[in-house]
Amino acid sequence: MARIIGIANQKGGVGKTTTAINLAASLGVLEFKTLLVDADPQANSTSGIGFDLQNIQQSIYDCMVGEKRAEDVILKTDIPNLDLIPSHIDLVGAEIEMINYPQRENVIKNILEEVRSQYDFIIIDCSPSLGLITVNALVAADSVAIPVQAEFFALEGLGKLLNTIKIVQSRLNTSLEIEGILMTMYDGRLRLCNQIVNEVRRHFEEMVFETLIHRNSKLSEAPSVGKPVILYDAESKGSINYLNLAKEILQKNNMTKINQSERILKTDNE
Repeated sequence: MARIIGIANQKGGVGKTTTAINLAASLGVLEFKTLLVDADPQANSTSGIGFDLQNIQQSIYDCMVGEKRAEDVILKTDIPNLDLIPSHIDLVGAEIEMINYPQRENVIKNILEEVRSQYDFIIIDCSPSLGLITVNALVAADSVAIPVQAEFFALEGLGKLLNTIKIVQSRLNTSLEIEGILMTMYDGRLRLCNQIVNEVRRHFEEMVFETLIHRNSKLSEAPSVGKPVILYDAESKGSINYLNLAKEILQKNNMTKINQSERILKTDNE
């Protein structure tokens, strides 16, 4: 039975989609059967994993407001053990179309329930908002990972997101956990970055992942060729960071298949 992890932050530009793509790809490379669900109307996870949006005939939108089942829209990717439920710009209108649905907060949960037994992990790339689609993702998820950019303004929205998660926990999904807060776009040369990381760790303690995602040009370049960074440049700092994140999540959930000596790869400035 898959562990479902939502990647969520209502603030854009914090590395949410980058995290969804590269975490899912890393889990696949580590031989865990993984499904990436693109629940963002921008469909960046879909294009970033190698699909031309012009050729997407069916997407999660067709599952949410149509009669398609998850297995009807799942696409095989070039990454070992990684499948995709793509998104489409039509998803923008889904919230309006779903407004009168009974139990409209459970739509994505019901879609994924049919295929959950086929995977070890399901990673949901949430839209950068706190609307109905994001609430759907949080209701479907076992846990939520929160990417936070290592700069001051990125911290401002964290409280709002945590409040939303608490509301979902209290009313809609009592078993929802916080998988962890992930510090992204980290530059160890900058004093401010280190101050913010230390402050977040002081305040949230064990909720913060040990893994830091460094600023890395390969992470920025990889989506332009439709590949996760582990296929674009497996030896880059970004690739190693996300492989470490995958291993940390496996360790946290007692699912690791790797030897103790291989658990954490070191990069510069760590």
